[in-house]
Amino acid sequence: MHNLLRFSAVGLALLFASCNSQEPQSSTQASTDAVVREEPLPAPPPPPSAPPKPGIALADGATVSSVAQPLQSRTARLLVYKANVDINVDDLGKAATQVDSIVRRSGSWVSSATQTREEDIWRQEMTIRVRPQQFTVLLNGLAKLGTVENKAIEAEDVTSQHADVSARLRTKRALEQRYVGLLSQAKKISEVLEIEAKLGEAREDIEATESRLKTLNDEVAYSTIYLKLYQPLTLPTPEAPVLSFGSRMTEAFYGGWQLITSVLIGLVYLWPMLLLATVGVWLFKRWRRRPLSA
Repeated sequence: MHNLLRFSAVGLALLFASCNSQEPQSSTQASTDAVVREEPLPAPPPPPSAPPKPGIALADGATVSSVAQPLQSRTARLLVYKANVDINVDDLGKAATQVDSIVRRSGSWVSSATQTREEDIWRQEMTIRVRPQQFTVLLNGLAKLGTVENKAIEAEDVTSQHADVSARLRTKRALEQRYVGLLSQAKKISEVLEIEAKLGEAREDIEATESRLKTLNDEVAYSTIYLKLYQPLTLPTPEAPVLSFGSRMTEAFYGGWQLITSVLIGLVYLWPMLLLATVGVWLFKRWRRRPLSA
């Protein structure tokens, strides 16, 4: 009996141990199954593709439209505007004052002015510098001063000329730097003198080219108007003098004397003709008096 109870207790202990060992395994299996049954997360949608650039694609990814704007800015035309205007005014002094006011309002200035007065005309010539944006506005304002007798407008394209001068300036500066490098390497006095002479010529060419380029830039930045204002002057008619009888007699005597003097002088001028006429008459009379032959 005692042994039976011992075996029973051992069996119950083994049964309880086996149940405990199976319970964690089932929980582990359940968690594993849950992990296996979990569905994968959906992949994120692809980012929207950038819209294609308009224009024809180039080798570097750029397009024709993206390059067109820089090319347009590089090829902008450089124009020089000039105008010659002659205006007939009633009052030159008042018109000149109005010109100063019109020029100041447009942000321009008068670079030179000359005024001359003669017997029948009074004129003033001016050179006005104005920005191209105000060129037409200023011309319209000046036309209101009087009657426009002459108006000529000229627009000169200096784009190629400006590019040529700029390229020549870069070339001359590069040549100057080359001469400077050769001068530092020269060892003989003759070589130094020769290089210095060439360097001086290059720098003179650079100064002349820079001056020309500066002139072109100034002419493009500011247009030029050559303005001539003139006022015709009326000459006073002199009054006829009142002559007395004695004055008229004196004038008549003087006129008669002038006539006699002119006749005598004319005869002196005609003395060869008178001499020929006299000889001719003498020969004719002698021919008439010759004896008749039998």
